[in-house]
Amino acid sequence: MGGGSPRVTVRSPGSGRYSSPYLGRRSCPAVGDDWPVSITASHELTPETNIGRPGRLILLNGTSSSGKSSIAAELLGSLDGTWFHLAIDQFHRIRAKREMSDEAFLSVFQRTVLGFHRAVAGMAAAGNDVVVDHIVGERWRLADCLTVFGGLQVLFVGVRCSLPELERRERERGNRTIGRAAAQFPIVHQHGVYDVEVDSEHSTPAECAAMIRDRLDAGAPTAFDRLRAI
Repeated sequence: MGGGSPRVTVRSPGSGRYSSPYLGRRSCPAVGDDWPVSITASHELTPETNIGRPGRLILLNGTSSSGKSSIAAELLGSLDGTWFHLAIDQFHRIRAKREMSDEAFLSVFQRTVLGFHRAVAGMAAAGNDVVVDHIVGERWRLADCLTVFGGLQVLFVGVRCSLPELERRERERGNRTIGRAAAQFPIVHQHGVYDVEVDSEHSTPAECAAMIRDRLDAGAPTAFDRLRAI
């Protein structure tokens, strides 16, 4: 292919054509392969970009090592349309590593979580459907979700797993902080209200995803409205 960047011809309304070295290949994460595309670009948003409604949220809540990411992957592969997977762990990983006091870190940590909620809401406001991988433990997290996700359709999913199984997964995976699941376990489901609950210990990710899809198709979710009324 040579040493240069691939060039594609881009059509600009009223100005003929021009070539750009910056377009030509796009990665499709859902497929996992790079694929060549012929791009006809416009300086205006296409009519199809605005779908006329906010996106939907499927909010998976469970401890670390409960299997949320595996369930999210199954959902993205089986739901109709284009869904995104946003996880709180992604936001913690992209934060700069700094030495700081416990008090300073707590503030940074909480701002990360609050920012995550607003990033999810922003994606949905643009019409994107999102599977949200989260740990809604402390009450301030849930309270912020109830506020920031106001006006959005949120299917609230409890991902359940026993503590012994969570601890076994932590040990075997080798890339998890030992004890994190045990610390989260007493509080992660304390609010007690969901649209659907799945058991990731006794059901496969595909089976859990199927139960979530069935609930999504069954009608409007109600858990967030019920939680706001408490």
